[in-house]
Amino acid sequence: MSCGNPTAAEGETLMPRRKKYDKTKYCLRCKETLGNIVIRHAVYCKDCFFPLITHKFRRALEPSVNSKPDVSRRTALRPDGNLLVGFSGGLGSTVLLDLVHRCYVSMDESTMPADGGKQHPRHEKVWKRVTVCYVEICDAFPGMRDRTSYVRQLAAKHEGIDFLPLRIQDAFDPEWWETVHAPRDAPGLAVNMSSEELRLSSLASSSSSSSSSSSTPLQALHTYFSSLPTATAVPTTIETLIRLLLLHTALRTGSSHLVLGTSLTSLAVSLISGVSQGRGYNLKEEMQEEWVPDAEDTSVYRAPSHQAKDKKVAANGPRKKYVRVVRPLRDVGRKECALWAWWRDADVVGNERWPWSGAKQDIGALTREFITGLEKDYPSTVSAIVRTCTKVEPKGQPAGLCVMCARPVQEGIREWKSRISIRSRNDSQDIPPSTSASLTPCLCYACHTTMTSRSSRPAPALGLMASDRPTVPLPMWVGSGVPLPTRMSEQRMRDAVHEFMLDDVTDT
Repeated sequence: MSCGNPTAAEGETLMPRRKKYDKTKYCLRCKETLGNIVIRHAVYCKDCFFPLITHKFRRALEPSVNSKPDVSRRTALRPDGNLLVGFSGGLGSTVLLDLVHRCYVSMDESTMPADGGKQHPRHEKVWKRVTVCYVEICDAFPGMRDRTSYVRQLAAKHEGIDFLPLRIQDAFDPEWWETVHAPRDAPGLAVNMSSEELRLSSLASSSSSSSSSSSTPLQALHTYFSSLPTATAVPTTIETLIRLLLLHTALRTGSSHLVLGTSLTSLAVSLISGVSQGRGYNLKEEMQEEWVPDAEDTSVYRAPSHQAKDKKVAANGPRKKYVRVVRPLRDVGRKECALWAWWRDADVVGNERWPWSGAKQDIGALTREFITGLEKDYPSTVSAIVRTCTKVEPKGQPAGLCVMCARPVQEGIREWKSRISIRSRNDSQDIPPSTSASLTPCLCYACHTTMTSRSSRPAPALGLMASDRPTVPLPMWVGSGVPLPTRMSEQRMRDAVHEFMLDDVTDT
């Protein structure tokens, strides 16, 4: 008996390969037509495939449409705002856009549920306005092509849907920030990423201390990316910036729901890669989240002009501001999305590959390669990953929201990290601590690790010009979330110590 690897024939003899389908080649639903696709060992024909995907799409989206989530089929769908579709150009977002247009814009009868009749309230138009938002990232790195015009043409094929393009450098643009929120004093902040304390400074003061002139949003983006320590931190930061740009754009368009084209396969990849990067506390938000801005932002919110004309909105005042992020394709695998796009003749723009060397060695790329390879031979593993992660509950109450990614921060994480960190002693211990504010208490574990954790390997060469500034600009939403120390007025100081002061007594 040989100890080497068995050949293909010997392997089949030792362990027979499982059939792609369980019992029959005929469709599982109609039981009359030969199948065209095998979905996790179940056979479906082409005619039954489209109602199956539509049912999965509606089942994942519609229970979260109303302000109070429910699963009742009898309740009419009445969202609090509009709908924003996050479009990346990939396969999942292309299928999502086609499904949203057929089910909720063009009102295709083939996508309507059969129960309840044509006059059922669920067959009415749900959202008054549907907007597609695309974030272009070609300016971030040299050698990438601009696909905004192509995406605009693709969105124009879907009548009744608005198109809103963004660029990733908008995250550092004060003018864009003022278009989303009412004009107010939002301080631009910069951070020193050379230490784990992440000391903050005003962007104006750091610019005046430097010999160079004030930077543009694109230069600020390049400076931020070139300061990231590892190859994994770059794509992770891009995903965070795009997600926050979409969330704030949802507020701008008066949208209560943001839908993303994350398929079952992509969701499993993001869950596993997120755990490996320290986002285990936010697994629940990775599948579905509800983002509520802080109270300061709520006071400046104004309803869009197309909503102000509505008598109902005018009578009840502005709606409670929140954005519910839903992934309606979380039960649809990558193979089903590919067949939907093929049979519907949908144009897929595709995702650009990262132009720098070593991009295939980051955690997200390695996780994607592993799970997609595992899905070929074991198709049920991907759904098992997602089902297992849905059972995970975070321990304890969150200590607020992270100012960078706007997700819950685990309480006591800073003390825990200080106990497990290995630090080297040097001669700089006698230097008095800095009086400037620190960004570290306002970050979650994953964002702090992304900005400070350095590898033994050198940082990737992104092809960007290195900055001579000691500090790095931060996205605009960080300045509105960090509590900065301010000088207290004399009247406020008197009010604070008023009850401890003695009354003046004059001698008579």
